[in-house]
Amino acid sequence: MRTPASRGRAQVRGVALIFVLWVIALLTLMLGSFALITRTESLQSRHLFDTAKARYAAEAGVNQAVYALSLPDPTQRWLPDGRAYTVQFDDATIELAITDESGLIDLNAAEPLTLMSLFQSVGVDLQLATAIAEAIVDWRDADDLKQPNGAEDRDYDAEGYPYGSKDAPFDTVSEVQQVMGMDFALFQRIEPALTIYSGQALPNMAFAPQEVLQALPNMDPGLAQALIEQRHAWTPQAGGVPPVTPDGTPLMVEGGTGTYSIHAKATLSNGAWTELYSTVRLGGAGVSGLAYSVLRWQDGDGR
Repeated sequence: MRTPASRGRAQVRGVALIFVLWVIALLTLMLGSFALITRTESLQSRHLFDTAKARYAAEAGVNQAVYALSLPDPTQRWLPDGRAYTVQFDDATIELAITDESGLIDLNAAEPLTLMSLFQSVGVDLQLATAIAEAIVDWRDADDLKQPNGAEDRDYDAEGYPYGSKDAPFDTVSEVQQVMGMDFALFQRIEPALTIYSGQALPNMAFAPQEVLQALPNMDPGLAQALIEQRHAWTPQAGGVPPVTPDGTPLMVEGGTGTYSIHAKATLSNGAWTELYSTVRLGGAGVSGLAYSVLRWQDGDGR
C-alpha cells in the first residue's frame, strides 16, 4: 500500500509536470510571436527599402525626361504629347509619359464655351455644363458681376456654402472642386484635361490628351483615340507628313512651351513599383544652374 508521504510526492510531481508543460507552452508561444514579429519587421524594412529605391528611380526618370526634352537635335528630342517612353535605370524599368501643359485646358484662361464642351464630353447635360463653366469664370475673375448662369457670393450663400466666390485665379487644379455645381466624381473625370500653367485660352491640339480632344466639336471618344494613335505612331526620325485633325489642325509640332507634366512609374526587378506625378518648367526660374523648376510634385503609392 502507498503511504500518505508517497501519495504526496506523486501529487507534487504531477503539479510540477503540469507547470513545466505550461512553461514550455508559454515559451513556444513567445518564440513563435518573436519569430512572427521578426519576419514582419523584415518584410516592412524590405518594403520601405524597395519603395525608396523605386521612388529615386522614378525621380531619375523625371530628370531623364527633362534632359531628353532639352536636346537640340529635333530627331532625338522627346515629344511631349503623352506618348510612352521607357528607360532602364540600374535594375528599375521606368515608364514615362510627358504632356506639354499647352495641350490642356487652363482654368484661369479658358473661355466658357471650351469649359462647357469639356463637361459635355464626359456626360454632363447642357444646362449644368453651362452653369459650371460660367461659375468657374465668376470664381476666377476679380469682379462681383455674375455670368448669366454663373455664381457669385450671394449664390454660394443661398446654397449654404461656408464661403463665397474667390474672385481670384485658381492656385491649383483641385481648387475647382470648390466651384458651385462641381463634385468629386465629375472632377475625377475632367482632372486629366486641366491645368493652371499654360495661360492659353485654347489648348494646343498637338499635345492634347484624349480628354481634351474629345471635347472638340464633332469629336467622339473613338475618333479622339484614333487621332492619338496616329500621333503617337509618327516620329521625327521616320519623317513623312504628320497627322492632322479632321479640320486640318496639325497634330504634331516640334518642341513645346517648356512647361510639362511628367508621369514616371519605376518598377524594380522584384515587382515593387512607385509613381511620381510632376509638373516642371525648364530652366531654374531665375536660379542659375538649375535645369528645371518644380511647379507640382506628387508621390504615388508603391506596391
